[in-house]
Amino acid sequence: MKVLLVDDHPLILSALQTVIAGLGDDVTVKGVGSEAEARAALQRDPDFDLVLLDLHLGESDGFALLADLRQQYPALPIVVVSASDRASDVIRAIDAGAMGFVPKRATNETLFEALRMVMSGGIYVPPMSLGPMPAFLSVGPPPLASATDGDTVPDVMRPQPAEAPVALDLDTGRAAPGMPRSLDALGLSRRQADVLAFLLQGLPNKLIAREMGISVDTVKDHVAAVLRALGVASRTQAVLVVSQMTQQSAASLPGGKRGAP
Repeated sequence: MKVLLVDDHPLILSALQTVIAGLGDDVTVKGVGSEAEARAALQRDPDFDLVLLDLHLGESDGFALLADLRQQYPALPIVVVSASDRASDVIRAIDAGAMGFVPKRATNETLFEALRMVMSGGIYVPPMSLGPMPAFLSVGPPPLASATDGDTVPDVMRPQPAEAPVALDLDTGRAAPGMPRSLDALGLSRRQADVLAFLLQGLPNKLIAREMGISVDTVKDHVAAVLRALGVASRTQAVLVVSQMTQQSAASLPGGKRGAP
């Protein structure tokens, strides 16, 4: 597994290199300190499996770089690692195509959990206030990654088996007695549930339409239905709500986590 780290602070870059390299013997880490170096590294070797990106790179606009890299390398997961943990920055980063946002003050365990979630196809965001949300939302764990020839994802970044998902009461953060235990409770059709899954992967409507073999207008109708069911006003809010509820669901299980990092 090849990871590209982009941070203009030498000490932080060195620390991240050490942490990520410690994930396994089959992890290769390259660190760069500027936008130009990041672009050059990806041009020389577009086969990186993951990018960890700082948003503050001297005079460069990290958000613009993030959006540009997502446009050029749509299959490459990018996780923002930032000194900021403001909700506005998290939302803006997810809007620009980030698959995760980890504050630099987070623990190594939090970083590992975030990378595990991203590498299994999910989106990680830190806990934050998103305003009014549905009374409950039940989300199961991400699917287990299948081992294949040439697979170099470290075990620490693989999603761990979990118990059955539970419905949560947002007022207490605990399982709500008698509440439904699946997304079926939201009244989503199979097509709408599929669209939600693609939204969580950050796919635009055109790609969702292509993947599902339906028209873009039909995708838009399904997206609107999903937003109504979740009680949110935008795709980004839907992604953030489901991401946070996934984490809360995992935290509510015995032991507090899906598995040790």
